[in-house]
Amino acid sequence: MAKLTVEGAGEFEVPAGKRLVLALTDEAGIDQLHACGGNARCTTCRVEFLAGEPARMTAAEQATLQARGLNGVRLSCQILCDDDMTVKADSRLEGSGRADAGHRPTDELQPQPVEWIGE
Repeated sequence: MAKLTVEGAGEFEVPAGKRLVLALTDEAGIDQLHACGGNARCTTCRVEFLAGEPARMTAAEQATLQARGLNGVRLSCQILCDDDMTVKADSRLEGSGRADAGHRPTDELQPQPVEWIGE
């Protein structure tokens, strides 16, 4: 189990290897956006790491963040809860004007094949 701390929401035990976007919604009860369904395309699932940021990222996450010119945020759909981490959930359904958070991402990282950078 990994410990997920979400700023303003508390601490939660998360099964090791679970996608962060799913841990935010399932364990923490956060209305985290994921408009593209967890495929590293839209950046609506972005979070800020306050502690425990993983050193590696998927090639898809890196490409999307670079294409959008985003720094200091990560895509929760591309992160596995392998270690304890503390995040600020930046992109929430409440106040977004969207009808819903997006269709539920799969349990496995997408897009396949998953390529890691920074291992």
